[in-house]
Amino acid sequence: MRKTGKIIALILTLAFLASMFAGCGKQSGPDTSKPIKIGVTAGPHAEVMDVVKKVAEKDGLKVQVVEFNDYIQPNVALNQGDIDINSYQHQPYLDNMVKDRSFDIVSIAKTVIFPMGIYSKKVKTLNELKPGAVVAIPNDPTNGGRALLLLEKQGLIKLKQGAGLKAAVIDIVENPKNIKIKELDAAQIPRSLDDVDVATINTNYAMTAGLVPTKDAIAIEDANSPYANVIAVRSKDKDNPSFQKLVKAYHSEEVKKFVAEHFKGSVVTAW
Repeated sequence: MRKTGKIIALILTLAFLASMFAGCGKQSGPDTSKPIKIGVTAGPHAEVMDVVKKVAEKDGLKVQVVEFNDYIQPNVALNQGDIDINSYQHQPYLDNMVKDRSFDIVSIAKTVIFPMGIYSKKVKTLNELKPGAVVAIPNDPTNGGRALLLLEKQGLIKLKQGAGLKAAVIDIVENPKNIKIKELDAAQIPRSLDDVDVATINTNYAMTAGLVPTKDAIAIEDANSPYANVIAVRSKDKDNPSFQKLVKAYHSEEVKKFVAEHFKGSVVTAW
């Protein structure tokens, strides 16, 4: 009986050790048994992510798309750990949220751009602009700075060194054609096209006015724009292999094709 008892004890001990080693093995990599929760805003970001989800699942990833109806909660939820990733914001917005709220969030990849474009009913190219031409830009600091950077990239103006994303009209140090900057409410700018020579218009307002950035704009932001949207994660997860797989799925040809065909030039890929 004693010998039998010792054998049983030995078997139980071995079983316990085996379960410990098995548990350690499971913890060595990311947990793929749970779906990756991805926060997006309703609309284009959600539509693109539905396609990303299908591509990612072919690579063995389980994905759950969580929709939000505002621009603050996706970052709050990510920072709190309620979701694993979000995809809805451009880098300057993320930087401001991190600064203002001390979120421990970083971007790991670019996604798409809702490009700001320069439109005109009076000229077909910016080279045709005459001295003293009137140029409409948004009157809010964020979009106004974005418009000025676009005008600078097109060679119409030069901003003082270091003006960056917060550039204002006062920061213009060179203006070869002496263009006149007219600051208007962003939503009203499409209606001003008859009254100005050119206008810088955000994609959402351009679409409302029946304009297609890649077709109707005479100049447009490119993939190097600082306003490209990004995929964001908590800092500790930036090297997570599963999240890198998700980026690979986002940057796939299937997603690129969907964006091009579905949005017809109003949204463009940034990779």
